[in-house]
Amino acid sequence: MTDSKYTRQTVTEVRSWVPGKLFSLRVTRDPGFVFKAGQFARVGLPESDEPGAEPTLWRAYSMVSGPLDNELEFYSIVVPEGLFSPRMAALRPGDTLYVEKNPFGFLTIDRFVPAAAQPAQDGHAKPAPQPGAYSDLWLLATGTGLSAYLSILRDPATWTTFRRIILVHGVRTAEELAYRQEIEGWSTLPEFANIHRADPRKLIYLPVATREALPGVPQARLTTLIDDGRLETLVGEKLDPAHAKVMLCGNPAMLADARKLLSEKGFAPGRRGIPGNLAVENYW
Repeated sequence: MTDSKYTRQTVTEVRSWVPGKLFSLRVTRDPGFVFKAGQFARVGLPESDEPGAEPTLWRAYSMVSGPLDNELEFYSIVVPEGLFSPRMAALRPGDTLYVEKNPFGFLTIDRFVPAAAQPAQDGHAKPAPQPGAYSDLWLLATGTGLSAYLSILRDPATWTTFRRIILVHGVRTAEELAYRQEIEGWSTLPEFANIHRADPRKLIYLPVATREALPGVPQARLTTLIDDGRLETLVGEKLDPAHAKVMLCGNPAMLADARKLLSEKGFAPGRRGIPGNLAVENYW
């Protein structure tokens, strides 16, 4: 390998969610590639079709796979005029995808650490509460911004760290709700079944479409539902900055609008070593 910054991985599975538009693929995972749930990798392909050509095109993709999984999985939209995604969509099992050795990104649950111990009135420090005792994790995504959240949900630490997990996925039409059956079936998985028996509302999943009405869900933008309070009603939980941690991942317009709405409710990213209750990643 002429470039020690990346490894050569083999495609093992390709899945088409919406033909010609949305797909996912799995590749082998280098044993040395270690990442946190929610991080992304830079993946590469050759621009040249010559046999043995080195990768010259690189793009960032969040891992869909969990940090303990044996393979890496990526979820993508096809940009017809793009240089990269059509090539990636054309890969088949046995083909090569290059992956840089180091992961990137900070859309991880360790952004939301417990508050430091606060001094009590008697002058003795009170221990910091455990996150699971009071915090709800809201995962708000549009389109392929769902990727990072699938990785986060596949990490057992997420389920033990938070009281409740609310996943909201905004799309245009129902056919774009990739991974829907898997998400709705999470409660039946052996590793999470006991958690769900103890609290059937441990994971709340709300799919939302802007161009068609889903059963029991209004046809609306995610930001509209935040603004008018219907999101809280649909979920059955409050977006309370004292008890909620929010992640945003999706297109820039949604992020800008949602960030403004949430800031008005008291949500803010961490700064200068002070943990916040809002984490944002531009998935574009």
